[in-house]
Amino acid sequence: MTVYSVRPEDTLAAVQAALGDIVRRGSVDLGEVTVEVDAAHYHAAALRLRDAPGCKFEQLIDLCGVDYSEYRDQPNEGPRFCVVSHLLSITLNQRLRLKVYAADDAMPMVDSVADLWSSANWFEREAFDLFGIVFDGHDDLRRILTDYGFIGHPFRKDFPLSGHVEMRYDAESARVVYQPVTVEPREITPRIIREDNYGGLN
Repeated sequence: MTVYSVRPEDTLAAVQAALGDIVRRGSVDLGEVTVEVDAAHYHAAALRLRDAPGCKFEQLIDLCGVDYSEYRDQPNEGPRFCVVSHLLSITLNQRLRLKVYAADDAMPMVDSVADLWSSANWFEREAFDLFGIVFDGHDDLRRILTDYGFIGHPFRKDFPLSGHVEMRYDAESARVVYQPVTVEPREITPRIIREDNYGGLN
């Protein structure tokens, strides 16, 4: 069995050759290859990355959503929601991070790639549940981590820390009930002692 060892720069070159002008930007940082494509070309790019001879990314090992509305305390300059996929080629021993931004912040939507990699099924449901990103063409896009009656998407930066409602079991009615949040948000800051001669250190 031949084991390939591909340099990240070679992987990026192969990906750019396979995708052509679909690539918006590509980079190698800390030995990791990242490529960004437009939402309109996302599915086509994923198909090429899976099948092109220099790519052969047979496995999607992770897919997640990102909310860039507040990132490193900097104002957002561009689309808010991004879908990040991590691809693996066992055949060529190489990895790739594929990024696509949803064009509409109010209704973030990108194509589903679950028809290309079955592992995307639950990952896309998770990104939908937590970020509200809709995956067009997904066969069963419904919540996977939160409750069926959950309101909102808890990984969005504007989602309140304590949530909107809380759920508890009510013994009198012998069922689960929803009620307004009873926990009051508060900031817990450690007490800092600033005395001139604290502990005799000065």
